[in-house]
Amino acid sequence: MTTACTVCELHAESTFKIEGMDCREEVTLLERRFSNLAGLEDFSADVMGQRLHVKYDAARLSAATITDAVADTGMRAWLEHEEPVAGTVPAERKRRYLVWTSGAALALGLILDASGASPGAAGALFGGSIGAGILAVGRRARNSLRAGVLDINVLMIIAVAGAIILQQYSEAAAVIFLFAVAQALEARTLERARHAISALMDLTPADALLRDASGERRVGVDAITPGAVIVIKPGEKIPLDGAVIAGHSEVNQSPVTGESLPIDKAPGDDVFAGTINGRGALEVRVTRLRRDTTLARIIHLVERAQAQRAPAQAVIERFARVYTPVVIAMAAAVAVIPPLVFQLSWHDWVYRALVLLVVSCPCALVISTPVSIVAALAAAARKGVLIKGGMHLERTSRVRCVAFDKTGTLTRGAPEVVDVVALNGAGAASIVGLAASVERRSTHPIARAILHYAAAARVAAAPADAVIALSGRGAEGRVDGHRVLLGNHRLFEERHLCSPEIHDRLEEMAAAGRTPVLVARDRRPIGIIAVADRPREAAKATVDLLREQGVKYIVMLTGDSEGTAKAIAAELGVDEYRADLLPEDKVAAVQELRRTHGFVAMVGDGVNDAPALATADVGIAMGAAGSDAALETADIALMADELLKLPYAFRLSRATVRNIKANLAISIVLKAAFVVAAVAGAATLWMAVLADTGASVIVIANALRLLRAD
Repeated sequence: MTTACTVCELHAESTFKIEGMDCREEVTLLERRFSNLAGLEDFSADVMGQRLHVKYDAARLSAATITDAVADTGMRAWLEHEEPVAGTVPAERKRRYLVWTSGAALALGLILDASGASPGAAGALFGGSIGAGILAVGRRARNSLRAGVLDINVLMIIAVAGAIILQQYSEAAAVIFLFAVAQALEARTLERARHAISALMDLTPADALLRDASGERRVGVDAITPGAVIVIKPGEKIPLDGAVIAGHSEVNQSPVTGESLPIDKAPGDDVFAGTINGRGALEVRVTRLRRDTTLARIIHLVERAQAQRAPAQAVIERFARVYTPVVIAMAAAVAVIPPLVFQLSWHDWVYRALVLLVVSCPCALVISTPVSIVAALAAAARKGVLIKGGMHLERTSRVRCVAFDKTGTLTRGAPEVVDVVALNGAGAASIVGLAASVERRSTHPIARAILHYAAAARVAAAPADAVIALSGRGAEGRVDGHRVLLGNHRLFEERHLCSPEIHDRLEEMAAAGRTPVLVARDRRPIGIIAVADRPREAAKATVDLLREQGVKYIVMLTGDSEGTAKAIAAELGVDEYRADLLPEDKVAAVQELRRTHGFVAMVGDGVNDAPALATADVGIAMGAAGSDAALETADIALMADELLKLPYAFRLSRATVRNIKANLAISIVLKAAFVVAAVAGAATLWMAVLADTGASVIVIANALRLLRAD
């Protein structure tokens, strides 16, 4: 018995790209080959991404040895960050020539056979077709046999050999040709699914216009470091994340965030790699390396999500491990029992067994789930919705209760003036003008709301002097010789300026969820400015669309007062609201909703609501493009600050689950039908080939429809 010296172990992790890993059966080959590799600790295979993540002891095992072990299975591997190994294109071209040669020989043989002119020539052409077809697919079969695995390649060779023994030469040639063509089609459609997300990488230019002490020059983006200044000309793509330091322009952020309208950018605003500059030139100070940009992180997270197995996928793979040996055992029984027990024709029943062998491969069944998941993740990323994996996609489809944070999620997150109440004969313009004069230098959100309202109403604000901020109460100052006071109810009570009329007005505003700002001139109340955090324009439409998607219960959770929460809830039509909540109260509310309604999604800003997001079955963060925390912690991140992306995410999740179920139904029905047809003698070998490999092409093509989902 040998023991490893744990002190000397040098743990390492590497990710390899694998050429030729298209089905779970190739993973079985790798498992067999890796079982006797000294120093291997663990590995996981991502079939859709064609990646292999390996953990190993670098003191006992090298990346080169792992690459050689993969080569022993008939596949090829190279480290992900390196260039692909040479020879990929010639090998593919050779396979293509062999397939066309097999097809041409088969066609000529069928023509000669039908004419009856030259049986010998027809037989020779069938033999040539069989030989070319076997050369095209035989390498995988040989490697599978060496590993002791009965995969579809081995089963197909057995079926061809059996047809030859039964003197069904034309059918043997048709089987191997159709199998080779179907494999090529399957590889093409799978490749399209794999490249669905890689198109995002093409959004960033390879170089940028760098400005430094020596002037301006074009430099590769990989050579540009944070702090450098780059110039973005009108119409150009922005190559790196950064902050605008000079210039004004509108930027189309839809490639990253999915926003439908361009966003105005000015000095101090952030810009993202992959977005498109508008009509103005911008000078941008780079803040991130190319590999750390928001777009690069999105791509990395989606690729990592693709590698995660959804719950349905794990179930299907367990089923497939049972299905194949059962059908092979059934094929052996069909070949032997009827001739031996019932003295039936060996020729007929061996042929039926060969058909059963062909349909025993579960590849279409196994690939049906991951290809749908990958297509959905890619489609969502293009729309500015980052979904962290198939598990979260499936869970979202089961959500029947959605809990929303209020401030900044259902509402704009910034107060605005919604009403001006005049008192004692004053005019609304005079009230707003005096308030704006005193608040001109304040940065308080309510002050900004008053100034914005005054500017929009074209109300002039005269200069104010002797302005004093009254902490927690308001402010006062002198405007045109008049002493102006503005603030909350508490301040006016302290100054003995309140009246029954004012109290009535304040009660009305509190019931409507509005914050009052009282204004007095020369110790005489002249008006009340009502300020409120208004719902987003799309908030009501989002609630309605979620109900159409099958969400039964919608709740608003907020730390705001009862009056404010009640008013917003009534306007949006949510089923329930809970006010005056601390972060821990939101967690308790989500837990209670889970017990009552089952699967719950929590929608928030991804930072302040992190505990509640983590507690929910699905945590959804809004406006995550500029937030590292939101990108990392949420199950689903809406890159743009757009609520209508939320119904899209729910719609896509449900469409994906429907697609998976449809793919599974297609695979299972086809397999079951041909098992019955094979036993009944109603199916031929070439029909079985079309049913088996054709099913794979059908489920992949069906899944790719998700790329166009709206």
